[in-house]
Amino acid sequence: MSNRQKFEQDLTTLLCRLTTDSGPEVENKLNMLKDWLIKLQRENVVKINHSVMELVCAKFLIQKGFEVQIEYPLNEILTCDLYAIKGYGNLVVEIETGYIPPENALSPLTYTSARLASKIIRYSSFSGKFALGVPPHYILPFPQTFAKPPRNRSDQEIALIKRLCDAFYQKPPVTVEEIRNARIQDIYIIDVDRAKVQEIDPEAYLRRAMQKGIVYDYVPNEVKEL
Repeated sequence: MSNRQKFEQDLTTLLCRLTTDSGPEVENKLNMLKDWLIKLQRENVVKINHSVMELVCAKFLIQKGFEVQIEYPLNEILTCDLYAIKGYGNLVVEIETGYIPPENALSPLTYTSARLASKIIRYSSFSGKFALGVPPHYILPFPQTFAKPPRNRSDQEIALIKRLCDAFYQKPPVTVEEIRNARIQDIYIIDVDRAKVQEIDPEAYLRRAMQKGIVYDYVPNEVKEL
């Protein structure tokens, strides 16, 4: 079986799980999204581990009354994983699988913190609400300050986040004003095995993870000293 055939088979199997308790309208919308993902896979744009999470999250949002698009271009540079509209409001969701590039193997927590910070900063400016989607087996080490209202952020926090982002992402660099205004409103824990999504408040999510010692300070000393 080719990679293309396996991709299509996996999405078809997942769609059967997702539609067992769904009406025809939800099923039709999910089928359209599945066909779009298959087209993108043929163009070598998407991978299966990412696509199945997108489809599970799409069903969750559709059932909440959103119109959902997958792999949606926000501008000439950024394409978001899910773009959802309900009424006059919009929601952007970015999926995180926990992948670490080989060149960052010795600093996975620092790299991931920078990547998440950069995503929150860049993508939230295009949305009324911004969310990160994550599998149950992966903890997001995003900067805690983004779970707070912008008015509660100190200049020192903002400077440290800029330094963290600049260490990994400078094309283009994030600005102080973008950091000051960025925010994440939701975390979606996407359980592909059970085809379920759990919605969690970002501040509570990160606080519990830090209290248990699962993740640590989002700006390590080596970044502070850059």
